[in-house]
Amino acid sequence: MQATRSLDVQDVINANPLSRHQKLVIALCFLVVAIDGFDTAAIGFIAPALRAQWGITPAQLAPLFGAGLFGLMVGAFVFGPLADRWGRKPVLVATTAFFGLATVASAFSTSVEVLTVLRFVTGIGLGGAMPAAITLTAEFCPAQRRSTLVTLMFCGFTIGSAAAGLAASHIVAVYGWQGVLEMGGVLPLLLVPVLAWKLPESPRFLALRGAAPERVAEVLARVVPGADLRGATFTTARTTTGMPILQLFRDGLAGGTLLIWATFFMSLLVFYLLSSWLPLLITTAGFSMQNAALMAATLAAGGTVGAIVIGRMMDRFEPHRVLALAYLLAGGFVVLLGSATAAPALLVFAIFGAGFGVAGAQVGVNALAAAYYPTASRATGVSWANAVGRTGSVLGSMVGGFLLSLGWDLPTVFTVAAIPAFLAGGAMLAKGMRERPTPAPAPAQAPAPVVAAE
Repeated sequence: MQATRSLDVQDVINANPLSRHQKLVIALCFLVVAIDGFDTAAIGFIAPALRAQWGITPAQLAPLFGAGLFGLMVGAFVFGPLADRWGRKPVLVATTAFFGLATVASAFSTSVEVLTVLRFVTGIGLGGAMPAAITLTAEFCPAQRRSTLVTLMFCGFTIGSAAAGLAASHIVAVYGWQGVLEMGGVLPLLLVPVLAWKLPESPRFLALRGAAPERVAEVLARVVPGADLRGATFTTARTTTGMPILQLFRDGLAGGTLLIWATFFMSLLVFYLLSSWLPLLITTAGFSMQNAALMAATLAAGGTVGAIVIGRMMDRFEPHRVLALAYLLAGGFVVLLGSATAAPALLVFAIFGAGFGVAGAQVGVNALAAAYYPTASRATGVSWANAVGRTGSVLGSMVGGFLLSLGWDLPTVFTVAAIPAFLAGGAMLAKGMRERPTPAPAPAQAPAPVVAAE
């Protein structure tokens, strides 16, 4: 009788080249995140049209921005633990359908109050979909290429955000702001049946949950067609027990968790301050609504390029230092924004640079968080980091209106806006220093054999 072999799912994935099936998973998650980015950013790009149609002030727009982002926070808090309990695929499919329906409903809003409520509901779905996509992608990637592949997938968010700006610059003039939201709602609804049909469950999650070896082998056989899986049982490393939320603070993870949360908070604060208020600030500086949408879309374009570059650098160099440098550069470009409004070329360059650093590093820190947590709490770790970050995004979306109400000039406003980027860089440096291996002291004499504990 042949002895049963025990295989670690991640070891099987690491030992084989990237397959067509893995690329399909990454592509489907890319599409979800792209539409997520479109719907999240759309409200900032249609804000000038809302202001013109309903005669509302920047202060009245602030709750509208904040409601959607508050919904994102609630969705991330709720759906992350559900993805660790019920699976990544069902949560991703359900939340994609949810935010698609809510976005379509938003297009029929008759007042800013109704739109604010519906943006909160939409945000719940958006907040659940993104961490599930990040987690699923990370668990299908070989460890040695995880940062690059997760950041490439997450480029969908910045591309979707840029697409919202391009769509708004053409659609609003013809169909009104409602056309942008209708487009943002129909696209995810068309994607849902494709996800239900083609997207597999994570084999690492299946192994963790004790699924039948035949089911795990069926998924892995598609992921790594050349692997010999006959007669094997499957495990996943660093399995833990208990509530996924509590696991974020056990086994030496607490300090890193708090620093990741601090980075997410500061990063999303400055990103949503910029993405929510840049179109309005640019129109205030004298540019047309169409030009403002196109110029603000450069923020997401810079984030896409930044995510690709930063992801590759994270796989080649120490990732915490790479992210810290990106945030420091981002802070410098945000400061530059304040003095660049008089020169269109310099303004576009500064917006691109700010997106490269802030949005690019935010994509990278998502990959960092996905690699930091074990399978049992990965979805919770990623989603709760995003949820804490969303509290920063809510604050950032509302701080813009507060800063403008103070009557400060633009250089002062953008200098203050750069501070969170510098703090995010500091948090990444601190996490990297905390996790740097400590060299073992040279023994005075031959030591007795010891067994290393993982």
